[in-house]
Amino acid sequence: MSLLLKDRVWSMEAPTAKRGVYPLHGFKLGLYRLPITLETPDDIKSVHDGLKKTFEMDMYADRIYMTYRWTERSMPDEDDDGYEEADLSVTAEIVTGEVVDIIYQIFPIEKFGDPQWVRNYRKKADHFAKMMIDTALRNTILADKMIASLQKLEKIDEAQALVRLEDLTPLAKIVPNAKPKPKPKPTPGQPTTAALEEEMEVPDGAKPGPIDVDYKSRVPASKPYVAGDYTIKTWGRRGEDNAIMGVWGEFVSVDFDICVADGACIDACPVSVYEWFDTPGSPASDKKPLMSKEPDCIFCLACEGVCPPQAIKIFEQKA
Repeated sequence: MSLLLKDRVWSMEAPTAKRGVYPLHGFKLGLYRLPITLETPDDIKSVHDGLKKTFEMDMYADRIYMTYRWTERSMPDEDDDGYEEADLSVTAEIVTGEVVDIIYQIFPIEKFGDPQWVRNYRKKADHFAKMMIDTALRNTILADKMIASLQKLEKIDEAQALVRLEDLTPLAKIVPNAKPKPKPKPTPGQPTTAALEEEMEVPDGAKPGPIDVDYKSRVPASKPYVAGDYTIKTWGRRGEDNAIMGVWGEFVSVDFDICVADGACIDACPVSVYEWFDTPGSPASDKKPLMSKEPDCIFCLACEGVCPPQAIKIFEQKA
């Protein structure tokens, strides 16, 4: 975890070396042993599959490999004389089993040719490796295990353990849908809603518009959102990680999975119904126009008319 890995270099010890991890001359090595286990093939695969849209992932037996690649440029303009590029990478390895070790090595810059003009290579590689580790620990099944471990070790509740994990992983990227999906359990004596409630694959970006105007009859109502003194109704919202947000608003209705946050609705509304709010984790955009003053709507339809992806539908209230 980046907070614990800050400015530290671990030397190899016999118990680790016996597991097949050996240092090489000139490499910087980061090693952290987690107080958790990850032994079942399904759990190991879930970490690999949960991050494959974010990093270059590979898996062999009890080991998971995460690789981050980036390009360095010797000068901003590629048409200038002497312009050079270097494709660099760093890999972090999660060794699972009875204990979980996270290891990363920073290779000498010579491994990538001879780009001696690259500045701060080791510092950047170190940062990216820690970012991958933080991301894995915050988003995958490792997060659940770390939270349970922190609760036990520090004698704190689940909410406090989550805050501790967030503090320990400040470089984490939020990866929607990175944990394995639980299988819904049918309730005896009640009609099943599995078809409606089954987990959906999170898209890579915004889904195409326009908004489904019949969403109230097609999509189940979901947990509302409290905005100050006003409670906004939602339909089709899955959890609270913003991966699938559904439609928000009872009569100022916006499909947040279509919305790309261009801001046209906020500018067009004459009575300031909308305000920005952050939605990290949404594939469509990391902020949305929240209809926090929905009751003030005068049904002019200005926002509906200017929305480029047609994510908005205004339902005028009958007197």
